[in-house]
Amino acid sequence: MNEAPLGLLFSVLVALVIVSGFFASSETGMMSLNRYRLKYLKKSGHRGARRASLLLERTDRLIGLILIGNNLVNILASAIATVIAIRLWGDAGIAVSTILLTLVILIFAEVTPKTIAALHPEKIAFPASLVLLPLLKLMYPVVWFVNGIANVMLKRIGINAAEHPELAITSDELRILVSDAGHLIPNHHQSMLLSILELERITVNHIITPRNEVYGIDLSESDAAILNKIQNSEYTRLPVYDGDINNISGLLHMRNVSRFMHADGLDRARMQEYLEPPYFIPEGATLNKQLLNFQQNKHRLAVVVDEYGDVMGLVALEDILEEIVGEFTSNLAETVDDIYPQQDGSYIIDGSATIRDINKSLEWELPSSGAKTLNGLLLERLEGFPEGNAGIRLEDYYLEILHLQDNLIQSVRARPAQVTALEEY
Repeated sequence: MNEAPLGLLFSVLVALVIVSGFFASSETGMMSLNRYRLKYLKKSGHRGARRASLLLERTDRLIGLILIGNNLVNILASAIATVIAIRLWGDAGIAVSTILLTLVILIFAEVTPKTIAALHPEKIAFPASLVLLPLLKLMYPVVWFVNGIANVMLKRIGINAAEHPELAITSDELRILVSDAGHLIPNHHQSMLLSILELERITVNHIITPRNEVYGIDLSESDAAILNKIQNSEYTRLPVYDGDINNISGLLHMRNVSRFMHADGLDRARMQEYLEPPYFIPEGATLNKQLLNFQQNKHRLAVVVDEYGDVMGLVALEDILEEIVGEFTSNLAETVDDIYPQQDGSYIIDGSATIRDINKSLEWELPSSGAKTLNGLLLERLEGFPEGNAGIRLEDYYLEILHLQDNLIQSVRARPAQVTALEEY
């Protein structure tokens, strides 16, 4: 080597630095690959993805191969650089070559290629697999020997390098992936996917139709009143009860109405024959489980009961589906019956409106961990029923009670806290 021309030595040194950069970028590119995208590309028949997947099946062997190659190249480059430096500057060249080669390797064989690989892992990893895969077969005995010693040491500290961790992702991680998808997934599809994931966190009492708002048939009423309810019904199924909804007899499907109505009016006994048994569910049931129960049991309407067996209200299959697909409108705040936008930027909201609907419609963040309706939330914060109209500041929002009736808050004016029109609570 001492008699070799300096030009040849410089050329070899440059080549070694390039090879070192190849190994460094290959390592970063392989480790930076998105495993889920890699799995998708592999199933799609992408050759580069297949090769990369094969290499990543045993990460310890891949890292061993890259490090063996990289260290061999760097050591050889160091030796050649030392020879060049000694021939140019004598004994002082050892220190010069050490400093210069360190800078060259850091810049051109480490930082730059690794940065490129981290930013564009597929463009680096897939072509690199063309070299790494046959190189692994060629150097397998050396890689096996080195990894064997390393794996023995790893096992002593409780790590098995041969184990390949499964591709697993939690629902919270999936939410972040969907949210960060950007233009790759349309906004409406993102919203639907996130809503599906939210079903496991939401219970039926968040979307329940409360018992005082249930539209049903009370057998204690007259035939004329019952017929009037049937004729004006907007629903496919109606609960039938006697006096109190806790005394529910069953559910009446509107397709059977003609079978117990005659010229003289209503045949109550025959109506009872066409009642479907009520389907009861607990108030704490999550929407994802309830959706599955609706599907398995072929039901579309459920009666929600509390821990004492008292009826709290109804939940329909359509209510759960609306949690996924929304209200089929572009501006929910303008179409929800309980929310009325005002010209001054405030909203008149019915006290019976649910906190969840308000937050979804207006993109607000009213607390929803306790009371489920605006009426309940205000009574909870006021710690009692107000004697007259009152206004409070609730976190970042101002709420002014406009109308009270029958121990219920009927309507509320609400606005963001930027408009300081009310006294802070």
